[in-house]
Amino acid sequence: MGFADPAHPLVALRRGDGIVGIGEVWRGEFRGASRFADAARTWRTLADAAEVADPVHRAGSGLVAFGSFAFADDSGAASVLVVPETIVGRRDGVAWVTRISVTGTGEQSADAEPVPGAGRLPAETPIGERPRATLAAATLSRDDFVATVGRAIERIRAGDVEKVVIARDATASIPADADRRAIVTELAEAYPDTLAFAVDGLIGASPETLVSVHAREASARVLAGSTARGADAAEDAAAATQLATSQKDLDEHEFAVQSVLKAVRPHVTAVTASEAPFTLKLPNLWHLATDVELELAEDSSGLDLVAALHPTAAVAGSPTDAALALIAELEPFDRGRYAGPVGWIDQDGDGEWVIALRCARIDDDGMLVAHAGAGIVIDSDPVAELAETRMKFRPIADALR
Repeated sequence: MGFADPAHPLVALRRGDGIVGIGEVWRGEFRGASRFADAARTWRTLADAAEVADPVHRAGSGLVAFGSFAFADDSGAASVLVVPETIVGRRDGVAWVTRISVTGTGEQSADAEPVPGAGRLPAETPIGERPRATLAAATLSRDDFVATVGRAIERIRAGDVEKVVIARDATASIPADADRRAIVTELAEAYPDTLAFAVDGLIGASPETLVSVHAREASARVLAGSTARGADAAEDAAAATQLATSQKDLDEHEFAVQSVLKAVRPHVTAVTASEAPFTLKLPNLWHLATDVELELAEDSSGLDLVAALHPTAAVAGSPTDAALALIAELEPFDRGRYAGPVGWIDQDGDGEWVIALRCARIDDDGMLVAHAGAGIVIDSDPVAELAETRMKFRPIADALR
């Protein structure tokens, strides 16, 4: 983490492995409904023209772009791909440095070197003190959120949608010159099994892998349905059992799984998923989870799968189009890149993408905006859904304490 820029970190780490980017040699910005297709086409063109020397042969060791995409087609937030000047990586006990340059014709060159060996590490800088701040409800007050969930339930009962995810926002202010790496470090240490990320001002620790691609094989983890951890071992075990047998949460989870399976079929040659979800333990929540394994078609890449999968029922609802329309109607804010895909892609189309959850956007002036959502189905309790959003704000709130 110490290699990253304190003001503009580029990070993708899980359990201490991953990549950190330094500097910027190329940036692409994309907007609208075509943002994924435009980004995929642009990246293919750029990667095909690049000269890549990669004797390291690890995920993330060649030419890499960090990316973050807006949730909604009409969002005011730009979706971005960023190619750093230098990448420091570590995976499975192997460390490397990749240096990327642009030729006079605009083509890119990436050279990965192992460390120790030929690779020369850039200088690290000490990580500053973690900024302290308190999240406060923003556009929607707690009462407003409860009322909004009530309206969503009415629409579900009317048959407009089966499930819809309603989010609320919270804000805080940190010093403009605060070391953002300190927040990422706190998240990475507190939630080691998530992907801790920082891309273009969006910082978080997401438990939900949208898709991970390596050598034409891909995997995705679907999370939907959650409950708070118990105060002691017995209470915790009871909470997990209650979640695993909750028909409301099982129905919500099944919506999410089926949306993923339907979305990926045009881009894969084989797909398998476990028959029943398992309970995934995080520091503050139990989640229902299902792992999906995929074999990519020859003409598909990680970005193609990202485009196909977004938005999942876990962050939008079901049916997708009706849920998105209801979100636009009920949520009085632009989600920006919250609940959109965030991750990285390499020259072969491999990469790791998660859904931007448990995250916050930090502007240059230090304004921090976080979001948390809850999946609403016909028998949801608005007050319980408010409590769920409180739990989901905890990673960012705790990182600022």
